[in-house]
Amino acid sequence: MESGISVVLLAYKEAENLNVLIPKIMEEVEKTNEKYEIVVIDTKTPMDNTSEVCEKYGARYTNQELPGFGGAYCKAISEARYDKILALDSDGSHKPEHIPAMYQLFTQGYDVVIGSRYVKGGSTSDAKSSQVMSKILNTVFRICLGLKAKDLSTNYRFYRTEVVKQIHLDGVNYDVLEEILLKMKLLVGKNFRIGEVPIQFVKRNFGESKRRLLPFIWSYIKTLFRLIFIRIRGKA
Repeated sequence: MESGISVVLLAYKEAENLNVLIPKIMEEVEKTNEKYEIVVIDTKTPMDNTSEVCEKYGARYTNQELPGFGGAYCKAISEARYDKILALDSDGSHKPEHIPAMYQLFTQGYDVVIGSRYVKGGSTSDAKSSQVMSKILNTVFRICLGLKAKDLSTNYRFYRTEVVKQIHLDGVNYDVLEEILLKMKLLVGKNFRIGEVPIQFVKRNFGESKRRLLPFIWSYIKTLFRLIFIRIRGKA
């Protein structure tokens, strides 16, 4: 697989945000001196002019086939052409300025590097209630799944493409973010390394969040038990 960075962005009516975000991503990724591509995964049926924004900046546009965030994530992985995948939210909440620091750590032999809200120097603009829920969720998953990272539920990540392309993901919702880390750990084995770089998570630029609290919580409860079983079985 050719050396470079595949930047993947999952879009659900995010044309306004992508119009601002893509140029910033390009500016920061170019600092790595790597070849790169930007791939935007839109909804199965287009809901805005995301394709036109992609054409404007030379980003590759495609549509998800399977449902939910998990379906879009699987499509993003399958579309990556380079040996490194950089995933981040398309609503502007993940600041591209963190890309060079994440890249620098990733090239030191890590399997995944997370842009973390919860390590020293990181922060989030989420409401206090959301922060409490998120930290509880991350603590429970970290202990139950044996994953050595403080922020398991964020989508700001560098991955080794050759590893994640071998993984089959079953999650439909945002819980796919914990699932992929566990399955990477099982696939790589005892040498699996997660790194974290502090980021400032900010409020989205335009539009409204697509997350709904009760389905979100219920999905994570079901996923926790499913992933514990996978960990006990020891197979990705």
